[in-house]
Amino acid sequence: MTTTPSKSSKTEPVCYEVRRSTIHGNGVFATRDIEPGEQIAEYTGERITSDESAARAEAGGGPVNHTFFFSLADGMVIDGGRGGNDSRFINHACEPNCEAQEDEGRVFIYALHPIMRDEELKYNYALIYEERHTPAVKKAFECRCGAPTCTGTMLAPKKRKRAS
Repeated sequence: MTTTPSKSSKTEPVCYEVRRSTIHGNGVFATRDIEPGEQIAEYTGERITSDESAARAEAGGGPVNHTFFFSLADGMVIDGGRGGNDSRFINHACEPNCEAQEDEGRVFIYALHPIMRDEELKYNYALIYEERHTPAVKKAFECRCGAPTCTGTMLAPKKRKRAS
């Protein structure tokens, strides 16, 4: 029987595998049916500062957040590209079947609803990009999920400034 990772154990077999995705590059697919609310994986990697993530993104030639970075509430960032596991390949979707939840500085991926074997795991990245959302930026963060409600971007909507 396949089980999922838990906070206390990293030796249990996982319920997913990495394969080519029709959304983008590699994706993560269920190897068995997954129940709603079930913990699927922990997003792992090197913990770095947000300044270090910006430097790494610039060195890589891409915009900030356009990597395997996962921002945490305390301002730190998990770089899944360094020491991370396969959860870094979970793709973005505007109609996700998973969600990421932070718990004491760790990030866990949970099923939002039943996920069938061979279904691709997806969550909404809702990336924060403080700079202006120009057409070039929107293109860099283009969403390819194909959902009927697709917004066309992995970016979270910018908060509108209130008129004084």
